[in-house]
Amino acid sequence: MKYIQKDSEPQEFTDWKNQENSNWKPSYKEMDKSVKKAVKQALMTEQGYICCYCEDRLNDNDSHIEHFQPKSDPAIDPLDFSNLLCSCQNNLKKREPVHCGKLKGDWFDEKQLISPLDPTCEERFAFTADGSIKPADNRDQVALTTIEKLGLNIPKLRNLRQKAIESFIDPSLSDRELEDFVNSYLEPDNLGQFNPFWTTVRYLFGIRE
Repeated sequence: MKYIQKDSEPQEFTDWKNQENSNWKPSYKEMDKSVKKAVKQALMTEQGYICCYCEDRLNDNDSHIEHFQPKSDPAIDPLDFSNLLCSCQNNLKKREPVHCGKLKGDWFDEKQLISPLDPTCEERFAFTADGSIKPADNRDQVALTTIEKLGLNIPKLRNLRQKAIESFIDPSLSDRELEDFVNSYLEPDNLGQFNPFWTTVRYLFGIRE
């Protein structure tokens, strides 16, 4: 889980909400497709095109707008941009493993779920060479619950993380070459896109603060 620093909501979203009048009130369900597209694009951009939870690569066709606090909660404004994220998975295929926002669904417990909007979230998780994720502190029950509720340790995600890790386990690389490789991987590209499983690579091979 990589920390996400929220940006301002897209102007299209603001303008659409500002059309509210005595005869019409904006709702998430009735959001214009063009507005929803702008919102989703803004979310993907601020996250560097990686999933808010597992950090797999995001693409427009297989991702969805995620309400961190579920929109089913009557106390939550479904149009509050500060509560919106972009999670992987959208139109699930038959027998496709479910994880991240799709698995979390309407479950929410503020005291038992780590938020990617928390600046300390990256410090709460550790990774192993086989792609497993675990609490950085084995006494951290909240981190363990977060992993379970988001399915972050399912075989599919473990395998994807392991593949990312394997790229760096090359005995032919000198220490300097490995350092350069890691630093390059952790830098966003010229479009602002991060590489998948950023925190996994940083934890195992990057500089610890």
